[in-house]
Amino acid sequence: QVQLVESGGGLVQAGGSLRLSCVASGRTFSGLVINWFRQGPGLQRELVAAINSAGSTNYANSVKGRFTISRDNAKNMVYLQMNSLKPDDTAVYYCNVVVGGRSNWGQGTQVTVSA
Repeated sequence: QVQLVESGGGLVQAGGSLRLSCVASGRTFSGLVINWFRQGPGLQRELVAAINSAGSTNYANSVKGRFTISRDNAKNMVYLQMNSLKPDDTAVYYCNVVVGGRSNWGQGTQVTVSA
């Protein structure tokens, strides 16, 4: 079982930046694909970015060139650097890992981007 805790959300003006963090406990992140999802008001949860154990990354088209996912296995942490934020990025952001077929979620961190 993995416990995930996100932090770093907040209120920012359009064009600003935030850095989200997710720390895991219960087991190491090593070897796992780690995902960042988000869920905006009235919207379905969507995959924003993912990073595998080798450091390869994937991004949703809507955030390519603006968001960067990274990981620090020694600290059991994953980060999401978000630049050039837009009001459409407003959402609760969740860290996610799948272990043994079970999807593990954090409690989420709210990101609000004002116009």
